Amino acid sequence: MVIGIMEVKLVSAKGLKNTDFLGGIDPYVLLQYRKQECKSTIAKGKGTRPLWNEKFEFRVDSPFIDDDQHKLVLKIMDHDTFSADDYLGEAEIYVKDIIKIGMENGKAELHLQKYRVVSTDQTYHGEIQVGITFTAKEKTVEEEEEEYGGWKESDY
Repeated sequence: MVIGIMEVKLVSAKGLKNTDFLGGIDPYVLLQYRKQECKSTIAKGKGTRPLWNEKFEFRVDSPFIDDDQHKLVLKIMDHDTFSADDYLGEAEIYVKDIIKIGMENGKAELHLQKYRVVSTDQTYHGEIQVGITFTAKEKTVEEEEEEYGGWKESDY
C-alpha cells in the first residue's frame, strides 16, 4: 500500500575531500531510502563544490514499523574511470517526522538545509544541501473500504 511520495531535491555540496592525486574529483550521490536507490549525475570536473539541482522520488509504502527504517542515506562517491569509485562520505537524514506530519496534513516540507558529510570514522568531510517534500497519497474508494473490512455504508 503506497501511502505517499517523498521527493528529494539534491542541490549541491561543498568542502568534500579530494581523493584524487592528479586533478579534481567527479562526485555523484547514491540516494537510498529503505530498499530503493537512485543515483545522481556525475558532476564531472566540479571538484569539492559540485552542483546537481536534481529531484528524486521515493515511494513510501508502509506505516511506521521501526525508526531505523525511515532514514534517507546520501552516499557521496567520486567517479573514477580506470579504478573503483572512491567513497567520500555520507549524510543521514531521519525522515520519520516529515512523513508523519505529511500523513496528518497531506503534505510536509523540509526546506533546503545543509547536512554534514561524515566518513566511516565519523570525521567531518564537508556538507551537502538537500530539501525534502512528502506528499500523502489520497485513498481510493477501494482502499477506504478495506479499512472498514469491506463493509459499505448503506443508503437505506
